[in-house]
Amino acid sequence: MIVISIIIILAAVALPQYQKTIMHARETVLKDDLLKLRSLIDQYAADKGKLPQSLDDLVTAGYMREIPKDPITDNKDWNVVTGDDPYSTEGGTGVTDVHSSSSEVSTEGSPYSEW
Repeated sequence: MIVISIIIILAAVALPQYQKTIMHARETVLKDDLLKLRSLIDQYAADKGKLPQSLDDLVTAGYMREIPKDPITDNKDWNVVTGDDPYSTEGGTGVTDVHSSSSEVSTEGSPYSEW
C-alpha cells in the first residue's frame, strides 16, 4: 500500500511537468515550421518571379515534399494570408504569410494564430 501511494504521488508530480514539456516541444516545432514555410514562400517568389497561389504550389514546384501538419491542431489547416504580389507586373496576388489555425493561447501568452 505504501509503495502504491509513493508511485501515485510521484506520478502526480511528474505528469504536469511532462505535459508542459510536450507543449513546449509542439511550440518549438510550430515556430520551426512557420520559419521554413515563410522561407520557402520567399524562395519560390525569388525563383519564379511571382508569389505562390497556395501552399500546394510549393509542393508541386518541388520546394517541399508535403505540407507539414500544424503541431497544435494536428492538421494541415494553416491560415494562409494572401496579398498583393510585388513581383507581378499585372498586380496579381499570392500567398504572403502563413499562421497556425489554432485558437489556443501559447505558454508565452500570445495566440498561436498571431505567430
